[in-house]
Amino acid sequence: MAGSLKTEGIVLRTLRFGEADRILHVYTPHRGRVSAIAKGVRRARSRFGGRLEPFFRLNLVLYEGRSDLLTVTSAETIDPFARLRGDAAGLDGAARACDAVSRLFESSDPNPAVFHLLANELSLLDRDPSVHATKANQLAFRLKLLLAAGLAPQLGGCASCGDREHVSGFSGAAGGVVCGSCEGSAFPLDEEAHSFMVDALGRPLAEAPASPGDRALRQAERAILDTVEHHAHLRLRPALTR
Repeated sequence: MAGSLKTEGIVLRTLRFGEADRILHVYTPHRGRVSAIAKGVRRARSRFGGRLEPFFRLNLVLYEGRSDLLTVTSAETIDPFARLRGDAAGLDGAARACDAVSRLFESSDPNPAVFHLLANELSLLDRDPSVHATKANQLAFRLKLLLAAGLAPQLGGCASCGDREHVSGFSGAAGGVVCGSCEGSAFPLDEEAHSFMVDALGRPLAEAPASPGDRALRQAERAILDTVEHHAHLRLRPALTR
């Protein structure tokens, strides 16, 4: 049914369209990811100003007609996350966080937890990019996204047989850690990487565990990427390098 939709939203990405328009991919708390056209936004005197840019958190009024593409009729800024835009690592971290949300949650299914998790991540990056724009932060964020998507890896015991005492590897196909008897095509997962993943899932994002060594981070990232590839049939961009 045609009508206006009022919603908060975070702009995930934008695409130029025609001579003066722009297509927005926006994540909302109660409509999931939506696509909308902002008409005339690229004109010098656009009434939207510079608000319809990636990573802005906005109050939006969208016109919903017969098309899947909504139309932006009003936009008010809640938070532009301005500080992260002046920091290369913060900007890169925001782009990767939004890309991960866009890939994992591409439907219009509502998921308020994902919206608030993304808003929290952007707030942390904006507060202090030097502290939060790290690979450890990105991996903690992605683990929480997997939890929200119902794809959280099994970390409490072997995903194949349930053994809690002798886990030594990780299998994306099995969906979690595995023991020596069930490892099959698993790769080694050190205790440091295992502990980091457990702590990252169990703590609030603002209290994410300190960065472990490079080897542990590489193993944790591989576990996340393999889980997504095997169970969501998607490939995520690599996390930050620092």
